[in-house]
Amino acid sequence: MEIYYKSTCNTCNKALDVIARMKEDVKKRDYFKDPFSEEELKKIIKMTGKKPHELLRKHDKTYKELNIGEKKYSDSQIIKLMVKYPNLIMRPIIITKDHIHVGKSALDEI
Repeated sequence: MEIYYKSTCNTCNKALDVIARMKEDVKKRDYFKDPFSEEELKKIIKMTGKKPHELLRKHDKTYKELNIGEKKYSDSQIIKLMVKYPNLIMRPIIITKDHIHVGKSALDEI
């Protein structure tokens, strides 16, 4: 199992607690301290089966400041923005042996 998170995120910390109680072997990565490369993020997005814009945190300050919802960005441009501004990425991201869980719903799914 792998979890990608932000250490100051309440939802991420709840997910980390749930995972700790499962006593599973977990690879943890704070992607704010150890950022994603563009290739890593592309791989994760592909695993979700979703488009990059579906994994954006639309209530995030950066999303609003960059006016992302009003502009037409390509998938590649959105991924570049996500790498540059990791706050835009839904979190946590939890990868189990047979599924990937993203965002607040990850807590219900794991």
